[in-house]
Amino acid sequence: MTANRRPGTWLVVAVAAAALVLGIATTAILAATGALRGTAPAPGHRAQGTRCGAPALAGHVVDVTVGDMGHMWGGPGGPTPADGRPGRHGMGMMRLVSHPATVQAGKVTLRVFNAGTLTHEVVVLPLPTGRAAGERAVGAGGRVAETGSLGEASRNCGAGAGHGITSGATGWTTVTLRPGRYELLCNYPGHYASGMYSELDVTR
Repeated sequence: MTANRRPGTWLVVAVAAAALVLGIATTAILAATGALRGTAPAPGHRAQGTRCGAPALAGHVVDVTVGDMGHMWGGPGGPTPADGRPGRHGMGMMRLVSHPATVQAGKVTLRVFNAGTLTHEVVVLPLPTGRAAGERAVGAGGRVAETGSLGEASRNCGAGAGHGITSGATGWTTVTLRPGRYELLCNYPGHYASGMYSELDVTR
């Protein structure tokens, strides 16, 4: 009986040894490729954009997060629509979210963080009576008219207008708002039509 079991015993030992070797080799490969480090970037890789924070800001602070799914339509170098029709640029996969959505009248600072892959901005426009955010006419260039703009945040790591807030960066602007309804929007070509707008209500 003992002699008959020896081939099976050696087979079990051989399989166990092979599994151990395979496990060690797999672990070594995963460690070398960085897969075991979660979301940590590979050596030499730098996140796109300039990461920065904002200093102490004046008035009521509204945090605005802008984002996109840029990789779905080719990233920063991808095409933008000329007609601005909803759904043409990433099928509406862009977002602009503000918090809180209601503030008191007076000095209001918008602190904008770009969580997306594309460059964005935030423009402040009064909302006409009876109109909702997202209903502005989009021109041939994929942008809306900025008539009546009260200010914008489009500077990396700084206040006011600039050349756009890049991925991972923060920009801000301080404006004085009367009671009423306002629209916060990104006016880069195609971005408004793709969903980058939000309503901000200002109370007495």
